[in-house]
Amino acid sequence: MSLSFLMTVFLACSGDKPAAETPSTPAAETPKAEAAPKNSAPKQLPKDVISAAKEIALVPSPAEMKKSLENAGIDQNISTFIPTKNEKITMNVDNKDQIAVRTGVVMADLVLTVAANEDKTKDLKAFKKKRLDLLQEGFKKLGAGSDVDQTIDELRSSIETDAINDQDLLMQLDELSGVMVPELEYEAGEWVVPLIQAGSWLEGSYLVASAIIAKNNYEKASDLLKQPKVADYFLKYVQREGRDKAPDNVVQQLETTLLKLKEIASKDALNQADVEEVKKLTHAVINLL
Repeated sequence: MSLSFLMTVFLACSGDKPAAETPSTPAAETPKAEAAPKNSAPKQLPKDVISAAKEIALVPSPAEMKKSLENAGIDQNISTFIPTKNEKITMNVDNKDQIAVRTGVVMADLVLTVAANEDKTKDLKAFKKKRLDLLQEGFKKLGAGSDVDQTIDELRSSIETDAINDQDLLMQLDELSGVMVPELEYEAGEWVVPLIQAGSWLEGSYLVASAIIAKNNYEKASDLLKQPKVADYFLKYVQREGRDKAPDNVVQQLETTLLKLKEIASKDALNQADVEEVKKLTHAVINLL
């Protein structure tokens, strides 16, 4: 899921002054026209907006993770690494932090396995439809509107009738993220999208670590898993003040895991033991869902 924010910057430009009317009779000397004022400098975006945009850009979407796996040559059979427990994920919880994280996990599963046609162990059509059902439920509970609901209904129908290919499905899911971002932020708060991203990133990191181990390709570990600033970004929202006061084991485990992942990712290079620890840590969170 590429959760992307669109910003438009308007440049303030002043036009030239209108030309003086041509005199009806020749003048002895035509005064020099005033120099046109230079265009004013572009208006600067507020520093907090620029900072937020840079933070968002740090976070790899599931689609970007998928592309990185393809480039590294370890994307084959990725769906076989999805934890069995994921088949039992529901959105039947009251804590919205949990719903957001679960929604992100489901999104990652869907995007990273969307073209996993070589995996004969799963009914991928049924798998995709079930993931869309969970996405729809999660988005509804987080406050998404009828447009998101309608888009998911259309995607489900297209999958059922084989009317959409994998590439178009990826594109539609990416567009869906663009629709849902402003709605969810308005309905649930600015924290909701980062926590959806956190769920996707954790699930993606688990699948990436699993693929690296299966392929015994540890030289790719640093490129794919070394992201300490991403962990920092998520921690800011997990540790935010004013969240639900009731303790939640998933959110607590998420915070602990992010701190440990940040520590691992801060190393100069990652080795086999680090990759195995990433897999273990991320699986511990996912297993609570």
